[in-house]
Amino acid sequence: MSNLNITIIQTNLHWEDKTANLQMLEEKINSIKEKTEVVILPEMFSTGFSMKPELLAETMDGETLQWMKRIAAEKKIVLAGSVIITEPGQTETVRPYYNRLIWMLPNGQYGIYDKRHCFAFAGEDEHYTAGTKRLIASVKGWKINLLICYDLRFPVWARQSSPPTSLHGVERGPGGEEYDIIIYVANWPERRIHAWKTLLQARAIENQCYVVGVNRVGDDGNGIHYNGESMVADPLGEVLYCKKEDEDIFTITLNKTHLEAVRSKFPFLRDADEFNILNE
Repeated sequence: MSNLNITIIQTNLHWEDKTANLQMLEEKINSIKEKTEVVILPEMFSTGFSMKPELLAETMDGETLQWMKRIAAEKKIVLAGSVIITEPGQTETVRPYYNRLIWMLPNGQYGIYDKRHCFAFAGEDEHYTAGTKRLIASVKGWKINLLICYDLRFPVWARQSSPPTSLHGVERGPGGEEYDIIIYVANWPERRIHAWKTLLQARAIENQCYVVGVNRVGDDGNGIHYNGESMVADPLGEVLYCKKEDEDIFTITLNKTHLEAVRSKFPFLRDADEFNILNE
């Protein structure tokens, strides 16, 4: 299995202005000079963390998805980030809006992950429907668990499930590993940034995987300040990259040999508790 190049885009966002955000992000993506396979954008990258899905939501064939398809194809990358999506035709008991992470491939195919843990403290649960399924994507032989912001506070949802067999068609590693990387896209405010940094490292240590957290910077339309601190942590929890306050475009190479060496030397996942997540 080869190494993987991932580019983080830590940026300010234009509040609830899709056109401005897509133009700005396209310029940033076009400026990437290093070889990269995956480019990661923050949570709700086209709008900021807005509680106005009735005004801002798009369908899966809307402008932002078409933009992602074009950029992924032109740059020959996987492009990932979350968007406000509506699914018309839902029952009256289900809100038709989702905070949805899109994993867009260069060939136009994509995977989706709907945020499992809606941030009730900000009323997200009153506007969006929570997801019920994880998405573990694959690129260059790496398996990637895709999650969103507040999901970081809930370790069970992210946890490597323990039996060393296949799960939902996902073949595991020799120690039973379900995935190799967790990616969190976020709008995580400065006032709780200590939790962000601590939990990103904890998720890496307990799951023996790389963790990539992509946060935004600047102030949103509610006067909330974000200071970034996007981070990459290795399977031992060592911080390989962290950037505070400034906008940044950073490409890092994740090393498969290092990952395998950590898991081989410290085969802790083999001793993990078995569990199942049950959805009502």
